[in-house]
Amino acid sequence: MKRISILFVCMGNICRSPLAEGIFSHLVDEAGLADRFEIDSAGTGGWHEGDRPDRRSIATAKGHGIDISQQRARQIRRKDFSDVDLILAMDRANIADLRRMSPGAANIRLFGDFALANGEDIPDPYFGSSDSFELVYAMLFAGCKNLLETLGTDNASWSGKISSVR
Repeated sequence: MKRISILFVCMGNICRSPLAEGIFSHLVDEAGLADRFEIDSAGTGGWHEGDRPDRRSIATAKGHGIDISQQRARQIRRKDFSDVDLILAMDRANIADLRRMSPGAANIRLFGDFALANGEDIPDPYFGSSDSFELVYAMLFAGCKNLLETLGTDNASWSGKISSVR
């Protein structure tokens, strides 16, 4: 059985996308579905390549029982557009950057559209307070829960759900 690969993307891969990766991985593990998914995160820019997530993202995740401290930032690679089933961008600026990088990629979606079904951007908490990180965590948790319900419910419908993405 093919695993569903999901890549969460934000600008620098130190705040939102590592949180999304950690939350979704945690939910997948709790559901006993780790063998069904490949989960990663990346940034549209490479400024933080090799760095750990922002200390506030680490603290927020830790406060919810999730350890993201071992993650390392990376920039999205050209092969991600062909190798990954679903690329979920945190905001419209990320979508625009991704579409510039790979104009024909059909697997790019806005997290707020695909996972939250409300079209909202996930705000960048980098210049905010710890409350900003908690708000982002809550949004990402709700979306990741919906995402798992959509993609993890039954094997027979996976291909149909993903083919609508590609």
